Amino acid sequence: MAPLTVKPTRIDTVIAGEIAAHTRSGLEDAAEAMTWGADEYVLLSLAAAGWLYVRLRQPAKQPIANHILAASLATAVIPHLLKSVFDQTRPDRLTIVGHRHGVPLSGKPRDAFPFGHAVHMGALASAAGLLPPARRRAVRAIAVALSLTRVALLAHWASDVAAGFALGAAVERLLRPWTLTGPRRERAKSRAAR
Repeated sequence: MAPLTVKPTRIDTVIAGEIAAHTRSGLEDAAEAMTWGADEYVLLSLAAAGWLYVRLRQPAKQPIANHILAASLATAVIPHLLKSVFDQTRPDRLTIVGHRHGVPLSGKPRDAFPFGHAVHMGALASAAGLLPPARRRAVRAIAVALSLTRVALLAHWASDVAAGFALGAAVERLLRPWTLTGPRRERAKSRAAR
């Protein structure tokens, strides 16, 4: 099956052109370092470590830890599956000016869509709804900032960020009924009540 080609929007190309023309190597270096915070391997490691910690130290919070781990696993797999269906050239492959200003080359040239980091961050921002308000706002701000680093690096188009973020949030919300209040949890609650 031939991949479906996703073209950037006019706004995408304007944003990428502005970044390419006005960025500097210091900004690019900072964005490149920050982008690791949204990497799937980092997030999966943190989710697994958090799950283990909760399992050993705070069993009452196990359903939330299960949910975060499940959402992390799902958002790690889904972008890889979708990248085999969609084909999109990264903005950093279409600029000469940007490279002179410090824009690095990132990933496979035609693997821009969907944006995996944004899928992870969308799920994280959505799951932050389970947190108290102050923490929720902080997690969501960090998720947006980490997603935008890939736009600054010209690794992804701005529309990729929006689509990936929305997809991640949708995945997290679809998993909630199964991981937090799913049939197994309801059966366990009814057994415990007897």
